[in-house]
Amino acid sequence: MHIDAWIESVPSTAVYALVGLIIGLESLGIPLPGEIALVTASLMAVKGNVSPVGVAVVAILGAIIGDSIGYSIGRKGGKPLFEKLGRKFPKHFGPSHLATAERSFQKWGMWAVFFGRFIALLRIFAGPLAGALKMPYWKFLIANVLGGVVWAGGTTLLVYKVGKSIEPWLSRFSWAGLAAAVLVGAGSAWIMKRRAAKAHAAIEAEEAAVAAAKAPVAD
Repeated sequence: MHIDAWIESVPSTAVYALVGLIIGLESLGIPLPGEIALVTASLMAVKGNVSPVGVAVVAILGAIIGDSIGYSIGRKGGKPLFEKLGRKFPKHFGPSHLATAERSFQKWGMWAVFFGRFIALLRIFAGPLAGALKMPYWKFLIANVLGGVVWAGGTTLLVYKVGKSIEPWLSRFSWAGLAAAVLVGAGSAWIMKRRAAKAHAAIEAEEAAVAAAKAPVAD
């Protein structure tokens, strides 16, 4: 069963907990479709099955708490944690993905946490990597809270407002909204993979150059 169908099948009172849990686990570092879960719940709010305010609140809390737990895990485990995860889950935590995420942190600093909230693949890195790189917690917290509020609250508000304005065509909009969420997530993941591949190639070239420089010269 797909995540959207699963959310729609549970009692309305359980939707809040489920959305908060999915987004929290994704923010913690587990690759789950948090964006699709949020869009699905927001569409349910348009139909009156749940409260849009309730959806936004649990999504924001899930994002902030999940990222904070991820930060703690990353700070305790450090980079060796990512190396272990990379061996077990190369698709999500491979060296090239880690290198791309690190470059984002080097370029943007604390704001990589904020902007990372809007990029599907980087979203699972933000908290743990910020901890592993020893980012001061107060900086992480500011970016984490702002990112959680803007991403979760903004997505809920946008989907709810658009859904209410075209409620007569909601059945068709539901599929369009979910398709758009999938396309956005897939597109951002594709961009991150391209960047990760380039970063990985650069790392390999650099390592090869270093190895060549250290190699003994034959007489």
